[in-house]
Amino acid sequence: MRLASLVAVAVVTLAGAASAQSSGSALTLQNAATAPSAPVIVDGVNWRCEPTGACTGIGRGSEQPATRACRRVVAEIGAVSSFTWRGRSLSADQLAACNASAR
Repeated sequence: MRLASLVAVAVVTLAGAASAQSSGSALTLQNAATAPSAPVIVDGVNWRCEPTGACTGIGRGSEQPATRACRRVVAEIGAVSSFTWRGRSLSADQLAACNASAR
């Protein structure tokens, strides 16, 4: 009985970790040369960037609209040419507004 309880807890924990990692958040930096070499954490999301400027966000992050999340991220790592937050991609107009917050 005790072993079954431990297995159930492990399954729930692993499922939670998997869903936290599949946040559906990604971006592409306008200038790949500015891609940070080390991970950058913004609002609970761990952003890891490739030298190409493509970055993937891992973690659930805070509950906020995609436009606000974009502004918070570009303030830390620079202007973006695409931004997706929890599966929702920003339009060209939204990207332009977001990039006004870039560092």
